[in-house]
Amino acid sequence: MQKFIDTYNFEGKKVIARVDFNVPLDKDFKVTDATRIRAAVPTIKKVLDGGGAIILMSHLGRPKGVDEKFSLKHIIYKVEELLGVKVLFCPDCMKADQMAKDLKMGEVLLLENLRFYAEEEGKPRGLAEDASDEEKKAAKAKVKESQKEFTKHLASYADCYINDAFGTAHRAHASTALIASYFPEDKMFGYIMEGEIKAIDKVVKEPQHPVTAIIGGSKVSSKIGILQNLVEKVDNMVIGGGMAFTFVKAKGGKIGNSICEDDQMQVALDILKAAEDKGVKIYIPKSVVCADKFENDANKQVCPIDQIPDGWEGMDGSAESLAEIEGVIMNSKTVLWNGPIGVFEMPSFAVGTLEIAKTLAKATQEKGCFTLVGGGDSVAAVNQMGYADKVSYVSTGGGAMLEYLEGKVLPGIKAILD
Repeated sequence: MQKFIDTYNFEGKKVIARVDFNVPLDKDFKVTDATRIRAAVPTIKKVLDGGGAIILMSHLGRPKGVDEKFSLKHIIYKVEELLGVKVLFCPDCMKADQMAKDLKMGEVLLLENLRFYAEEEGKPRGLAEDASDEEKKAAKAKVKESQKEFTKHLASYADCYINDAFGTAHRAHASTALIASYFPEDKMFGYIMEGEIKAIDKVVKEPQHPVTAIIGGSKVSSKIGILQNLVEKVDNMVIGGGMAFTFVKAKGGKIGNSICEDDQMQVALDILKAAEDKGVKIYIPKSVVCADKFENDANKQVCPIDQIPDGWEGMDGSAESLAEIEGVIMNSKTVLWNGPIGVFEMPSFAVGTLEIAKTLAKATQEKGCFTLVGGGDSVAAVNQMGYADKVSYVSTGGGAMLEYLEGKVLPGIKAILD
C-alpha cells in the first residue's frame, strides 16, 4: 500500500489533495501569514514535476454556510505567487466535474471552501435553539447520509489522494478521513504530514535518551492527556506557565492571585506520583517573576513559587528557574516543547518563553539535540526570535499535535494507514 509520495508515479495522474490553507486575512482579504501555503508547495510541486495535475481542497475559517469573507478565491494570488504557476478556481467544490475532467497535466485547480457545505464536517446546521433531541438526532442522521455522497463526489475528480493537512488530521471530516477509502491503493501522506508524523514519533516512539518534555500554558485540564502519556516516555518533565501553580497549590504552597485550577489539583498530584514511580524527574520553577496586576506595566518582584504574597500573581519564569531549565535542556538528547513559560503576550513577561527558544536552538546547534516545538505560543516564540530554522522541527499541528502526543489515533492518519 502507498503511504508516501516519493515512491509514487504521478505521470498522467489527477491528484486530489487535502491541504491546510486556513490562513489569516486582513480587512482587505490579503494573506497576512502564508506559512501554511508555503509549507504545502513541495508536495504540490512533487505532483506537477512528476507529470501529474493537482486539485487542491481546503477549508478557511468556520463559516456556517456560503460566506464571501471565507472564500478561498482571496488566497489564489498568494498560491500562484508561491507556486509560480497559474491556479484555476472552482467557486463551488461540488460543481468541479467539468473543470476536473478538462484539467491538463501540470495544471492546478483550487476548489472553493469545503466548509461551505455542512457535509464536510458532518454536523447539521440551522437547527432551532429549542430543537428536541429527536430533531437533533434526525438532522445529524440526515447530514451523515448526505456526507457519503459529498465525499464520493469529491473522490470522483481524481485518480489518487494525498492528505497534507496535519492541522486537521484529528478531525474525522469528509476530506481528511472519509475520502481515503475511495483510493485503497492510491492514498498517501504529503510532505507536511510525513514530516509531522516522523518528528513526533522521534519524541514519543523512538527517542534518543535523555528525553525532556517542557510543557507550559495556563491550564492543566487542557494538557492532562499529554502529561499522563509523556510520563511513560520521558526522563525529565518541566512544568511551566500558569499550570505550574495548580501543582504548587496542590502540594500546599501559597500562590497569591496566580491562575489555578482547583478541580485539577488531585490530577496534578497523581501525575507527580506517576512520575515518581517511573523515576521521571519533575522540574517546577523554584521562583517566578510576579506582578501586582495582570498588565504589561505592572510592578514586578521575584518570589519563591510557593510563597507568593496575596495580591501578587506569577507571570514569568525567573532567572534562577530559567538557568535550571537550560541545564536540563543542554543535557538532553531529545526535547519536546509545548506551551509558553510566562504570559508571552506581554513583552514584560515574555522573557522566559524567549529564553527557552534560545536555549533549544543552542542545544540543537551545539549538541545535536533533536528539538521539537509545537503549540501556538511556542511556535510564535521561535518564529519571533528567528530560531524556527535553528531547531529540529516546528510543528504546524496545534490540536492535532496535542492529540497525537496524547497517544490518540488521528482519523486523518488512520485513514491513510488502513
